[in-house]
Parts: sequence; structure tokens; C-alpha cells
Amino acid sequence: MPNSEKTYSRANQARRRGHPGSSDHAPRPYPKGRQVDADALRQVQDLVGNRPRRDLLIEYLHLVQDRYGFLSSAHLAGLAAHMRLSQTEVYEVATFYAHFDVVKEGEQPPPSTTIRVCDSIACQLAGAETLLDELMAGAPAEVRVLRAPCMGRCESAPVAEVGHNHLLRTCTDSLLDAAAQGHVHPSVPEYIDYDGYVRDGGYQLWNACREGRYTADRIIGMLDASALKGLGGAGFPTGRKWKIVSGYDAPRLMAVNIDEGEPGTFKDRHYLETDPHRFIEGMLIAAWAVGTETAYVYVRDEYPAIINLLGKEISRVQAAGLSEHVGIEIRRGAGAYICGEESAMIESIEGKRGLPRNRPPYVAEIGLFGRPTLENNVETLYWIRDIVEHGPQWYADAGTNGRKGWRSYSVSGRVREPGVKLAPAGITIRDLIDDYCGGMQPGHVFKGYLPGGASGGILPASLDQVPLDFGTLQEYGCFIGSAAVVVFSDRDNMKDVALNLMRFFRDESCGQCTPCRIGTEKAVQIMQKPEWDQALLEDLGTVMTDASICGLGQAAGNPINCVLKYFPEDL
Repeated sequence: MPNSEKTYSRANQARRRGHPGSSDHAPRPYPKGRQVDADALRQVQDLVGNRPRRDLLIEYLHLVQDRYGFLSSAHLAGLAAHMRLSQTEVYEVATFYAHFDVVKEGEQPPPSTTIRVCDSIACQLAGAETLLDELMAGAPAEVRVLRAPCMGRCESAPVAEVGHNHLLRTCTDSLLDAAAQGHVHPSVPEYIDYDGYVRDGGYQLWNACREGRYTADRIIGMLDASALKGLGGAGFPTGRKWKIVSGYDAPRLMAVNIDEGEPGTFKDRHYLETDPHRFIEGMLIAAWAVGTETAYVYVRDEYPAIINLLGKEISRVQAAGLSEHVGIEIRRGAGAYICGEESAMIESIEGKRGLPRNRPPYVAEIGLFGRPTLENNVETLYWIRDIVEHGPQWYADAGTNGRKGWRSYSVSGRVREPGVKLAPAGITIRDLIDDYCGGMQPGHVFKGYLPGGASGGILPASLDQVPLDFGTLQEYGCFIGSAAVVVFSDRDNMKDVALNLMRFFRDESCGQCTPCRIGTEKAVQIMQKPEWDQALLEDLGTVMTDASICGLGQAAGNPINCVLKYFPEDL
């Protein structure tokens, strides 16, 4: 008898016998799959409330982990039941983000204290590997030590976290002492608060807009005249973007990108820790000019102090009646560099995995919840008040070497004075090092630099007179991006630098597209060998550039290509 007939016959026999597989058997005493624990469900309900929202899934996962220290299978099942989602949907979101500790049945929960040491390029130059080795050897059993990607404090390398709260220029003993004390609270620096900002003329421009002394068209026209571009890395003209989004049918939404995870980038953190209301006022004006009904402020989880700071200061703004035209929601990331890409960020705000979308359609037309969405980063909005008060020509004339505007360069690496350097757009790396960073560190000779973070490529010291701005670096196989500048010296091997950057791309790839997921992993394997297979690496870079969905995979080959082209002596 053919196998199919045997199977059919057995099924008929089972039905005739009243076997549990038959249609007339008694109903199961419980449904299939993982059962929901009543206590876990109650605990989730206490944290989440009675009316859960699908888009707040990541926020709810944070609530559970903050309360219990990890995400158990029971709590994930309880959360899925409470939100009427499949357990698979909740599980796939929880396991996508690096900062969620998902503990399966039978597994031991993680230790109560975790030390994360940044191993991105600026911290590697400052001795992160030694710090990691010492911590791995000396940490007690109740302390977990992990590698972590860039924490946004490259000027203070090496950097580590205890519970996502930063300890700067740290050493093994200080980290273990902090871990022994338990939870370290976010350190909020001194900054210009609401009262101080108002005393200095803050919100006068926004009040003028509210009173009709400025129209939206006039504000957008001033941005056009200033040549302000998107300073998160894309460089799209800001005024044009506002005009495009406002042209689509309402309701329109807004997303503010504070997920600066590019290694070497920390300018947005700097501005938020010093003068946050200048950004908030810019956000209020943007929401009014474009007509957005809600603004979602997406902050990376590595910035707990800023999350607290923004929550406090936005509450002051709301209490003062300055934000009645727009709802403001702060959303907390969960450790995913890919969410700095605008469409991946939007997926995350919607409570999903941060997988970049195929485009078109573009976010301006179909973005958050399928609505036209204005996406800006912190520094772009930070400049709105100054441009209007000083005039667009003031901003445009600030550039040098034929460029327009100001740039906030995040400078780290082998310079005497790292930090955020406000300088004219188009400045050269030589002038940036000598005039703004106090020169190279003692005993170090300038060898090369990243002009735009990990994805922006690597340039040699011989190209030290190239203007640093949008559109000036493409002919050299590089780009400015978010202006994250990391400086290298004669003590650094560019093969090691490129390997560090590729490991970052491998770890941070979302895995959605094969060229990026497999290409970055394969590239790391080849680059770890004493001799590079140059032809294969070039092929990998080409495939990733041509076939990847988003900028991560498209730019991952830049460091390889630059080492092959500009630093053959290091091969």
C-alpha cells in the first residue's frame, strides 16, 4: 500500500476508535502551546495597565526587565496574552534587541549586575581590550562582563557601563567597586534647564510663531536660504523635507532620531546634556510648521540620563502650555545600531524589530503607522532658533572652502583635546586637529582618519586638505555622515582598525538581507587571517554595496576598500 494510503487508513482507524486525533474526541483540558502562568500574567498586568497598546511592546519589555532583571518565558507568555499577541511575536521582538535578557525555561537568570565595556574603535585605541581582560579575570561570579558597541562617549575613552550608566576613563578597580555597590544611577550633568533657557530668551521665537508673527512658509523659506541639511548623516535639505511632508494629507507625524550609534558619534548627546531646550523649541516649531499631531522622540538606551532629563524638561514645557499643538512621546531604544536608520527606527517605535524597510515608498510619504512622517535628528532641530534669530545668511556664511553652514564634529582618537568641535563646514582635518583639538597626542604622528564614523571610510594623512562636508568625499570612497572623526597615528595598524569596524557591522547587522548578514561575517573571517584575500574582500564589498537593503550593508565595505587603496604598507 502506498505511504499516503497507509496514512489515510490509520487516520480513519483512529477516528473509528475515538482516538484523540479524531474529530469526535473530548475537548482538550488546556490549549496547545506554552501555558500562561497566572502569577506572571498578574505581574505583567500590574506593570502595563489594563489597556495595552501594540506600539508600546518594547516599552513594556523594558518595564518587565527593569522590574525583574530579565525577561522570563513566563513573563513573555503573560505579556503576549495580555496584549492578545502571539508568543512568537513577542519573543522575536525581545530577542532582536541586545539589551533584553531573555531567559528560557531551565536557564539561569543573568547576574544582578552587568558591566559592559565598549570595544568600538575609539575605546580600542584607549586600551579597552586590556580593561576587558582584567575584568574577565577579576570579576566575581555575581558580576557579568560583556563587550558592547559604541556608547556615545568616545571623547572619554575607554568607557564602560554599570547597568547602562556610564563610567568614564575608567579602570578595573573603579568598575568592580561600582558593581559591588549595586545599581548605579544615571548621572545627569549640569545643563540649561527650562527656567534658565527662558531667561535667555528661549521660546520667544516659538511664541512669535504661535502669535502669527511668523508663518510656516516663512520659517521653511529661511531654512531653505540657510542651506541647513539633515545633520544625522543623510544631508537632505531640511527646508525641502519640511515642505515635502507638509504637502501630504494629514494626519502627519514626526520622529526625532536620538539613536546616534555610529562609532565615533556623540554630538547629539553633547547638545542634549548642555542645552536641551534649544532642541525642544526646534522640535515644537517643526511640528507646527509641518502640521504633525504627535512627535515621537526615540532615544538610545545607552543614554539613561538623557531619557530622564528629557522627560523632566518636556514635562515643564507641557505644563507651561507650549506644546498644546503636538503630543510628545519619548521612546526608549533597546540596543540596536540599525535603529539609527530612519525606517528601522520607525519600525522600533511601532513596537517591532528594527528591520529597515525597502524604499520607495519613503518615510516622508508612508512612515509611522502608515502616515506621512517628518524625521529629523537632534542637531538639525537644534539650529532652528539660531537660524531664524540671526538670519539664514549668518548660518550659510559660516562655512569655509566653498561650503555652507556650521558642523558639529565629534572628534576622538589620537588628539590632545577630543570632544565636540563646532567648526565651519568644509574645514580640513589638518585645521580641525591643529586649531580645535590642540594637535596630536605627544609622541604620535598623524597617519589617517575616519571622516564619518565606521561607515564613512578611512582616509590617509596625505589627504589632509579635503573639505569635510557633504558631497566632498565621495570621489575618495568616503563620506562625512554624522561628522564622527576618529584620528589615527603611526602607532595604529589600519588592518586592525578595519577589522574592528567590520566586527561592529557583523554584530549590528539586523540579518534581514543575505548580502549584509553573510557578507559581514565572511569578511571578518577573512580579515582575521594574517594575509587578506584581497580579491575576495573586494567582491564581498561590491555585493554588499549593490545588494544590501540599507546603509549598513551598503557602506560596510568602505573600510576594506580604503585600507587596500590608501594603506598598502599595513597589509
